[in-house]
Amino acid sequence: MTTASRTPAPCFDSLLDQALRGELGPAPVTRRITVAFTTTQAARHDGRHGGYRNEVLSLRLGRAVGSCAVEPGALPAGTVEDCAGADVAALLAHPLLPVRVAALDAYLMDAHPHTPSRGAQQVTIPAGSSLERSQARAAAVVDLLDVPPGGTVLVVGVVNSLLAELRSRGLTGIPCDLKGGTTEWGEPVSTDALGEIGRCDAVLASGMTLGNGTFDPLRRSAREHSKPLVMFAQTGSAVLPRLLHAGVAAVCAEPYPFFWLDGGPGTIHRYRADDGGTS
Repeated sequence: MTTASRTPAPCFDSLLDQALRGELGPAPVTRRITVAFTTTQAARHDGRHGGYRNEVLSLRLGRAVGSCAVEPGALPAGTVEDCAGADVAALLAHPLLPVRVAALDAYLMDAHPHTPSRGAQQVTIPAGSSLERSQARAAAVVDLLDVPPGGTVLVVGVVNSLLAELRSRGLTGIPCDLKGGTTEWGEPVSTDALGEIGRCDAVLASGMTLGNGTFDPLRRSAREHSKPLVMFAQTGSAVLPRLLHAGVAAVCAEPYPFFWLDGGPGTIHRYRADDGGTS
């Protein structure tokens, strides 16, 4: 696979600074968000005991949509209206972190779409029910892990289909989420990801860590413990591939529209640092 070399930014804030300086694409002050919207979802799959809710802020820039998941109801009133029509530079410096993440995601998605020439392996998630599509995505994500048989994976951002896929492969998942609680199988969910890294072989984390400010501490800790960090990203799907070789081993990038929005086939994009990363 042929990709152009690039020295990756060491952290999310460095990517923001590069974008603001116009080093990653067109001058952001010249680019405007045409549409801003939120997607709110409640899901309860057949055959599952529990359910969950999602809320995602999305920004449309040209041909691209950038997204950042947030806790339902967390965005202040008027956020969507403030973003619509704003220039990207203003949103990259917005006081709300989820807005900055969604703006950077849209900017990078527009300037550097997911293509094989940039290291993306396209994987089709087949048509099916919400549960079938969730399970197919989980299999594609877990394929990115490189752990020994019987190994242990710290899962940051609990997704029951991912935990079930790990179980099916003889791997142990350590569930972790800021909300705590229990998994589908009644297992306690830790709220201290950094405290759990020492007892796993690899870390599998949601892109939502970008939007709640926990990504960079998690990335640093994974590097310090020499644990490969694999990201599954609806939030920041165009951002996280830029951090391959900077503490991220692999990314499953899933730009809007997400698998849970439609029953038809869709495409996700997988990146591995060993394959050369992005340009």
